[in-house]
Amino acid sequence: MNIIIVGCGKVGRTLAEQLSNEKHNIVIVDIIEKKIQDTTEDIDIMGFLGNAASINTLLDAGIETADLLIAVTGSDELNLLCCLIAKRVSKCHTIARVRNPVYSKELGFIKQSLGISMIINPEYAAAIEIARILRFPSAIKIDTFAKGRVELLKFKIKPEFKLNNMSVMEFGERYKNLILIGAVERGEEVSIPSGNFILKDNDIVSVIASPINSALFFKKIGIHTHQVKSTMIVGGGTLSYYLAKILLSMKIRVLIVESNAARCEQLSELLPDATIIHGDGTDKNLLLEEGLTRVESFVTLTNLDEENILLSLFAKKNSNAKLVSKVNRIAFDDIIEGLDIGSVIYPKYITADYILQYVRAMQNSIGSNIETLYHILDNKAEALEFSIHDDCPFLNIPLADLDIRDNLLVACINRNGVILIPRGQDSIQAKDTVVVVTTIKGLNDIQDILKK
Repeated sequence: MNIIIVGCGKVGRTLAEQLSNEKHNIVIVDIIEKKIQDTTEDIDIMGFLGNAASINTLLDAGIETADLLIAVTGSDELNLLCCLIAKRVSKCHTIARVRNPVYSKELGFIKQSLGISMIINPEYAAAIEIARILRFPSAIKIDTFAKGRVELLKFKIKPEFKLNNMSVMEFGERYKNLILIGAVERGEEVSIPSGNFILKDNDIVSVIASPINSALFFKKIGIHTHQVKSTMIVGGGTLSYYLAKILLSMKIRVLIVESNAARCEQLSELLPDATIIHGDGTDKNLLLEEGLTRVESFVTLTNLDEENILLSLFAKKNSNAKLVSKVNRIAFDDIIEGLDIGSVIYPKYITADYILQYVRAMQNSIGSNIETLYHILDNKAEALEFSIHDDCPFLNIPLADLDIRDNLLVACINRNGVILIPRGQDSIQAKDTVVVVTTIKGLNDIQDILKK
């Protein structure tokens, strides 16, 4: 597809890289020449210097033949204006990033009135992800497939789980196929494990199962699966507001520590059921006085990555709380992952993933059969959900008889709402949806799971 990306920040660059890897024709537009130059040197795409709010700029960038325009500048209004202009001069789909909470209750109206295909709010999307984790605090990360019927959960193996030196085959037999191991991270190494793969303590494992079966599995190995009852949030920004609203609706007690007095007053009005503390969130004594040692979850959402990480390390030392940290700078994610500070949320990744899912859905309508895509394992692998059509060439053939590619696992089959963890004698049927986990990038069709 021909795609124009307006805005060459972290999200724009991430999108450009991912979409280019998937063989789309990308043009990126920005008003800062150095950003364009740096991006086009690293990624094989076209860059265009100019203001995308100008119709002439968009025409020069190729809007008339574009299939999709994605506006992810730092200005909500500019993003909406770019989408409006694009809809007036072409038949392309449009996606706008809109962050200001002022617009949150009007997004449906804006989307319909301007004809925008999708509006993404990064802070709200990140809040949903954090809330999902606090609902199931034993997991590091949770993604969903098949309209919520299937979950991909990431957790760390600890000695008390008694999984050390167990093979993946033994694991399946012991837990009666309740759950399937989709991938394993061990240090820098990422594996799509075979039955002979040996699990070790401290491995980070991604498992696939229905929500009921995943809860049963975690209960069997002695992991707490109930949602937290209380949370302490450091930082009172937009993300904190969205998260607090969601958690309060889940009957979770919320305490927010914010250093700005005026913002504290705003939050007190907006969140009357939450406890708002005016104070320095980096003050160790303050955190301890406000109940850090007793709280069940601790979420750091300041604007400084370093603060968020250090506060989580302090909380890890002084409490048993579930830890969640927001990190904006993607460049050091490999270092951060090695710190063992619970769940790390990257709003830029989340935004990019939502948009990539929409792009995949567009492809589905023009030949691809991918329903959902998640980048997992620090972007080293993908989990994809395929819809199976009548023309699939290997319907009703046992999986054991298919020449499936290496580093690829058929992880789950959704058949009329019934979730199957497939074995060798199971087969794919028309109208199934199939979840595949792989380190191979750029799969577009279910047929791509086979060796050429």
